[in-house]
Amino acid sequence: MTDPAQPTIDDCLLIDLPQFTDPRGNLTPIESSVTIPFPIRRAYWVYDVPGGAERTGHAYRTVEEFIVALSGSLDVVVDDGARVRTIQLVRSYFGLYLPALLWRSLTNFSTNAVCLRLASQPYSEAEYIRDHDAFLAAKGRV
Repeated sequence: MTDPAQPTIDDCLLIDLPQFTDPRGNLTPIESSVTIPFPIRRAYWVYDVPGGAERTGHAYRTVEEFIVALSGSLDVVVDDGARVRTIQLVRSYFGLYLPALLWRSLTNFSTNAVCLRLASQPYSEAEYIRDHDAFLAAKGRV
């Protein structure tokens, strides 16, 4: 039986971001604790990933994350230890909210894709679970 305190793939949310269209170009803001459900403490982006390549997976112990394909597209494969779900990110005006304790892999990058990642905490190596078996143990699945 699933522990109700443990996040599942059903807790991932695709969030439509505001769009302001203009003949000069479009604008999409992201506001900490407003547009996304947590305060932003770290921002980074992934780019120059060869088309079709994969960024190997990991989970965070307590960090929440929001992922946006700013340019191009990619898939986010999310694993809760019992089920796996693939979410395609193909537009820069929506993103994927991921709670902590979900395994995530970024796959199927289009050529020249740029992926923005916003996190609820500053970088800490201690936050990462980089081994899938250790992730399953943290979820109580082993």
